[in-house]
Amino acid sequence: MKNTGSIVINEDSTADDLAPIAKAVNDLLVIPVTMRSKNKKGVRVEKGEVGDHEYTGPVLEKVLKENRVIRTTPLKGRYARIPVVVAPIRNKEGEAIAALGVVDVVGTVDLGAVFADFPRVLEQIRAYPSTDKQ
Repeated sequence: MKNTGSIVINEDSTADDLAPIAKAVNDLLVIPVTMRSKNKKGVRVEKGEVGDHEYTGPVLEKVLKENRVIRTTPLKGRYARIPVVVAPIRNKEGEAIAALGVVDVVGTVDLGAVFADFPRVLEQIRAYPSTDKQ
């Protein structure tokens, strides 16, 4: 097949096919990204670089098998004891043809601590006199 410059994902996409998408997600979120197709191993991208062109993991494989989003903390593998979220990429028929995973930053943050001062901050913002002259 001639390279037309487009990106097409299917169940046989290779790591090289998936790398541009995984890199874009990594650039957007600045967190580790993994991706694989149903029939081929994929990529692991961290800090803007593809670190593995033969990547797979138990959560990616489970998402492909079960065709559903999974939020979990794996017990083994490269991301053991780190919360991750993995979603299927589906074809027009709704079948999982690839899986895309990221480190679940929401799962790694103590939301109680982050939002403990939120009501006070919100009240301070509301109480501050407006200087808008629009």
